[in-house]
Amino acid sequence: MSTTPSSTDRRAWQNVITLVAAQAILGSQITMIFVIGGLAGQLLAPNPCLATLPISLIVFGSMTTAPWLSQVMQVRGRRTGFLIGAAGGLIGSAVSAYGIVLENFWIFLIGSYMTGIYMSAQGFYRFAAADTASESFRPKAISYVMAGGLVSAIIGPQIVSLLTEGNADATHMRYFNVYLVAILFNAVGLVIFFGLDIPTPPKPTSSTRAGRSIGMLLQDPKIVVAVICAMVSFALMNLVMTSTPLAVVGCGFTESAASNVVMGHVLAMFAPSFFTGHLIARFGVEKIIATGLIILAAAGAVALQGVELGNFYIALFLLGIGWNFGFIGATAMLADAHTAEERGRVQGMNDMIVFGCVTLASLSSGGLMNCSGGDVVQGWTAVNLAMIPFLVLAGGALIWLVMRPKEVT
Repeated sequence: MSTTPSSTDRRAWQNVITLVAAQAILGSQITMIFVIGGLAGQLLAPNPCLATLPISLIVFGSMTTAPWLSQVMQVRGRRTGFLIGAAGGLIGSAVSAYGIVLENFWIFLIGSYMTGIYMSAQGFYRFAAADTASESFRPKAISYVMAGGLVSAIIGPQIVSLLTEGNADATHMRYFNVYLVAILFNAVGLVIFFGLDIPTPPKPTSSTRAGRSIGMLLQDPKIVVAVICAMVSFALMNLVMTSTPLAVVGCGFTESAASNVVMGHVLAMFAPSFFTGHLIARFGVEKIIATGLIILAAAGAVALQGVELGNFYIALFLLGIGWNFGFIGATAMLADAHTAEERGRVQGMNDMIVFGCVTLASLSSGGLMNCSGGDVVQGWTAVNLAMIPFLVLAGGALIWLVMRPKEVT
């Protein structure tokens, strides 16, 4: 009664297709909201230093949701968890739209937190892609699902441009219709996930081990380095991307230009996913993560050269590629470092740590951008200089992992 690799990967392909569709359609709301969240927050917030707080609340919602949502999926299956995520996104968009109508910043923040429930679920798509895949197909499955973000990279910013470009309303209400579209996307997502076919992990019995505790997992060098590299890759990407619309508009360019810069960035985030898995299989996960960290550093260097529109495009393009290599590489490293029984514990812990740091990054982004200097250029410089210590941390951790003596088995 054994399952051959080919039959396993047929089911894996079905799940990959379903997850790609979810990434493309539901994921569009994140690109939309990340473009307008800070701009709407700037109009609604009582203090401009709080402009990016709505983005921070989305990421904070993702961080606080990850541990319990991971356990729900461990017990009730991936489909249940992803349906909860889509429902959270729908409610979050509705509450945010209501906050805009009332011109109430605090209600808008509640909606942002609820949107974080969706963002947390989206973070598990990459792990779900690996659940039914053979060992050889696993990194490719993760990459293909991440590649679904290419569609969201195009759809999201284009919807923002369509609904805001040429809009005579200069108030916060210009962003209301964007949230209505996000509600629609989540409603579609509630249907998509019924195409998912991932078995619920077996429950531990007296004859099977429940896996390592959190403390024991954090003593595994491979897990620790994977978490650090994922944390740094995602947090730095978010730090810079959250400030980008504020910087672009603040430097005299249009909201449409800001949307296009973000679209180019998100395309760069997901386009390499078609071959990232192949590169990992050929060169090894450590080399791909290292390449990602180097490209992230290059993005910061380009951003520091000036605030022409071309600088924004190139810096954000490099930022996307660096995130792709660093984050997908860290995900693949983590997926190979735990058992099926440990899946919910490891993945929940990983995403709680990663999105906790991303929350701090997005919150810091607004403070650095609006309150760390006398003008937009000084704020943008501060954002990009803040990348340096974290790149050193991740690079040092990766070098330590590669150089440490191999354990004898």
